Amino acid sequence: MERAKLEYNSEENRGKSLKQDLGLIINNPRYSDIKIICNDKKEIYSSRAILAARSEVFDGLLYNGMKESYENQIYLPTVNSTIMKIISEYIYTGSIKEPLTKDNIVEIFNAADYFQLLPLVDFIIETVKDELKVNYRNNYSPELLSKAVDTMILSEDNILLNMLIKAVSTTPLNTIEFGRLSIKALQYLLSCTHKKQKPFATPEYEVFRYSALLVSKEISNNTYKTLMELLPTLKELEKSIKVNNKWITNRQKVAKELAALVKFIDFRRIKEQIITDIIEPLEITPTVSIYRSYNSYCNNDTRGIPQLYNFKRYSYEIRSWSACIFVNASSELSDQ
Repeated sequence: MERAKLEYNSEENRGKSLKQDLGLIINNPRYSDIKIICNDKKEIYSSRAILAARSEVFDGLLYNGMKESYENQIYLPTVNSTIMKIISEYIYTGSIKEPLTKDNIVEIFNAADYFQLLPLVDFIIETVKDELKVNYRNNYSPELLSKAVDTMILSEDNILLNMLIKAVSTTPLNTIEFGRLSIKALQYLLSCTHKKQKPFATPEYEVFRYSALLVSKEISNNTYKTLMELLPTLKELEKSIKVNNKWITNRQKVAKELAALVKFIDFRRIKEQIITDIIEPLEITPTVSIYRSYNSYCNNDTRGIPQLYNFKRYSYEIRSWSACIFVNASSELSDQ
C-alpha cells in the first residue's frame, strides 16, 4: 500500500487524475489551513477554500466576518471524527469508499444533510431504496429507526425517516426482537401511523401487547415474564388459552412508561372480549373506554392500510413481507 502511494506521489503521476490528486490532501496537515475539531475531540485537517467551495454551510461558517473567519480551527459539536473523515472524502473527491452500514448510515446522512451535500444525500436515499427492494433477509430498519429518532430532527419532510417508518410499519411487530426497536422509536412509529391511511402490518391488539412487553422488558425481567404469561398472542387466543390473573411487579411503573404509547393505540380496533378479559384486568392502562370513541368497535383490527395478513376472528396468518434495510456495499459515488 505504501509503495503504491509513493509511486503515485511521483512527479510523473501527479496531474493525471484530479480526484486522486485531491485525495492526497485529505486530512493532510501539510496542505491544511484549518483544523476541524469534532465532538470526540479529535482533529481533522482541511482546506478552508475547498470546504467553502463545496458546501454553503461551510462557506457561511468560515467566511462570515466573525471570529471563525480568522481562526485556524472550527468546532463541530454534532459530528464525530469518523463521520467527518467520510464527509471530507466526499467534499474533496466527490465519492466515498467507506461502506454504508447500519452502524454509520444514519450519522453520514445527518452530516450530509447538515452540510447540504445534496448529491450525497440523494446517493444514500437511493442506496437504501435499492436495499429495501432486493434484500429480504436482513432487516435492520428497527435499529436504524431507533438511531434516527435519537439523532434527527423529527420532521415529516425527512425522506430517510419516512422510509424507515414505512419499512418498520410493514414489518409485523411480533417478529422484531426486543432490544432492536427502542421505546422512543416505537412511540414515533405509532404517532406517525395513528389514524392515518398508511400501510401497517400489525393488528392493534398485537401493537398493545408489543408495547406493554417492550416497556416491561426495560423495567425488569420478572415484570416481563409475568406480562408474557398474561398477554397471549392473537394466535394463542384463537386456541381459547386460559389466562390466570397474577400480580404484576412494578405495575405502576409499567403504567407510567406505557402511557406515552397507549395514547397512540386505537382500542376501537380490539375486540371487546379481549379488552375485558385480557387488557383491563392488568390495570396498566387508564380505563380503556376513555380511548374508545363512543365505545364503537371498528371492524378492521389493523390501523391504516392493513398489510400482508389474512384476517380471522382472533388470529392472523403472516403471508409474506419485505421490510429490510442493510447497506453493506462499498460505495463509489460520482460527483454531481
